[in-house]
Amino acid sequence: MRRPLASLWVAACLVCASLVLAPLSGAAGAPWFANAVGNATQVVSVVSTGGSNAKMDIYQRSAAGWQALRTGVPTHVGSAGMAPQARSGVPATPMGVYTLDSAFGTAPNPGTALPYTQVGPNHWWSGDDHSPTFNSMQVCQKAQCPFSTAASENLQIPQYKHAVVMGVNKNKTPGGGSAFFFHTTDGQPTEGCVAVDDAQLVSIMKWLQPGAVIAITK
Repeated sequence: MRRPLASLWVAACLVCASLVLAPLSGAAGAPWFANAVGNATQVVSVVSTGGSNAKMDIYQRSAAGWQALRTGVPTHVGSAGMAPQARSGVPATPMGVYTLDSAFGTAPNPGTALPYTQVGPNHWWSGDDHSPTFNSMQVCQKAQCPFSTAASENLQIPQYKHAVVMGVNKNKTPGGGSAFFFHTTDGQPTEGCVAVDDAQLVSIMKWLQPGAVIAITK
């Protein structure tokens, strides 16, 4: 059904306004992660609400203290819920505090300040524990990749329309898990990643600056 252009413009503005990150109130008391994030001033907080579901809150720290910019964002986590640490082959989201150093997606950069890679059919995230490429992005044709593509993930999928890389297992310890991202949801539990609605994700990505972290807990 067609709608008047003026109505469509107003509706679009309301949607955009709802995605702007701005303080919801004055400085909050110390949030749960306050003693675990070091000097970080931007924190994406993910707290389990049971099973593969969680809620996400977005916090900014200023001279006045921590301020909540957005709260209660519906979030999907691993099909096995959350776990104390990451393990290869276990679809649980690891608890802890992780850096958010870079981003990628099948779509162009939506405006994030993080280093961004637009991915295509030859972009992979190596999950091969026996390769020096383990837990890193690689670009190669499938038949020529110097790692097991069966143990890895091709990045050209709808869930990676936009994604931020979580700094899980940065030391690339074999068996310590790989390919943990904060990405677009398909409405289902993940394999250990954190996933939200794409419009929410894009607005958060536009806000993120180098030095931001994601803090995950039950």
